[in-house]
Amino acid sequence: MQAIIAVLRGVTRLNEFIGRWVALLILVIFVLLIAEIGFRYVLGAPMVWTGELTQMVFGVYAVLSGGYILAHGGHVNVDLIYTRFSTRTKAIIDILTSVIFFLFIGALLYFGSSLAYDSMEFWERSQSAWNPPIWPVKLMIPVGAFLILLQGIVKLARDICVALDSSLANEFQVEGISGEHH
Repeated sequence: MQAIIAVLRGVTRLNEFIGRWVALLILVIFVLLIAEIGFRYVLGAPMVWTGELTQMVFGVYAVLSGGYILAHGGHVNVDLIYTRFSTRTKAIIDILTSVIFFLFIGALLYFGSSLAYDSMEFWERSQSAWNPPIWPVKLMIPVGAFLILLQGIVKLARDICVALDSSLANEFQVEGISGEHH
């Protein structure tokens, strides 16, 4: 059992590590946007590549941050009634609705992998004036989906422990990450 808990903690630590590094991409996006403004309005010479690169960096940021956000309970919930339930009842509801989560993430992983494979097979480029390769960005879709899938398994395991009123639920927590349901 300790080995399973170690693996589940490792998944959360991996998503924590990736999430903290991916968060730095916001600084890259900021610099790119400021550079575009400077080139366009100060120097009167807009750059053709900054807008497209900003979109590509943001895409990577969005798909790779999902596991981190799930680990921190940061995804949007419809919780008008949900917040009034006990922690155990929330865990039971989360277990029941996890089927929808796993179907969605499974589809994202499957179709994202197909999209990435097709893009990599032809070394796809953007067809813009700058024409950068976009297959690395598309490759991040299944990578991000896989990270969310792994974190979803951790959440499901924790929810099962909470629903069974097991003391193991506290074992899933990683320092600095609240494992509570929101």
